[in-house]
Amino acid sequence: MDALSRSRPGGAAALAPPAPSRREAGWPGLPQHVAFGFPAARLEKPAARRPESSLRLLGESGSRRSSAMAALQDFQTFVFLDLETTGLPHDRPRLAELCLFAVHRRSLQCSPLPGTPQLPRIIDKLTLCVDPQKPFTLEAERITGLSNQNLKENRKADFNSGVVDILKGFLCRQMGPVCLVAHNGLGFDFPLLRAELWRVGTDLPPSTGCLDTLPALKELERSPGMSYQLGALFRHFYGHGRKNHDIDRGKEPDKLKRTITARSDTQTLSNI
Repeated sequence: MDALSRSRPGGAAALAPPAPSRREAGWPGLPQHVAFGFPAARLEKPAARRPESSLRLLGESGSRRSSAMAALQDFQTFVFLDLETTGLPHDRPRLAELCLFAVHRRSLQCSPLPGTPQLPRIIDKLTLCVDPQKPFTLEAERITGLSNQNLKENRKADFNSGVVDILKGFLCRQMGPVCLVAHNGLGFDFPLLRAELWRVGTDLPPSTGCLDTLPALKELERSPGMSYQLGALFRHFYGHGRKNHDIDRGKEPDKLKRTITARSDTQTLSNI
């Protein structure tokens, strides 16, 4: 999730360029936070809709519920995704930094000690900075520490076929099927990443899962006055002993997201 968008739960429709639309399908009887059929164009929510879902597939799921259940059960690797961009959704932002942490499902299983999450040791990591080909807003520069100038000074190329090859190579070396995980991912990260991929004429495999921890957290944690911004969630789970810089610059959200996923495994991903 982009640092700028952590307090902005919507805005996906402004991110994605036109593309052939695909039908969004839900499955009666599944938990309300589970749905399939990640739309290929925009992620607008229809006026009359089911409760917001946290898990979708990039491609069509088919017409049989058994196929959906099999997809839920089969994800082997969860890839935690975080993006930095030139602005908020209403700014029609471009991607400036991509960070991926890949964790096999074995490392997300429950800790042998009750109540203690087992934080993974085996993690594949990928971080790429790119020239967004668009000016940063002042707020984006302040929060991310990125700017058009420092990216240019460090000779960073734009989001091109080379980035795509690295990204696909990283994902292909993971045990599949793969599920991307992001906080407010359905509202921001996933459509923005796909928009960048579409600009260079490609996409991720349609079987790629997309898990949004935001609706999962809203279902699991319903404390009065609860804030679902990533920094606030970190403090909620881990206390106030860390600096905001560590939270905002991505040093600790990985740990938080792994904890969320471990807790969501029995509630949000109960069929895996």
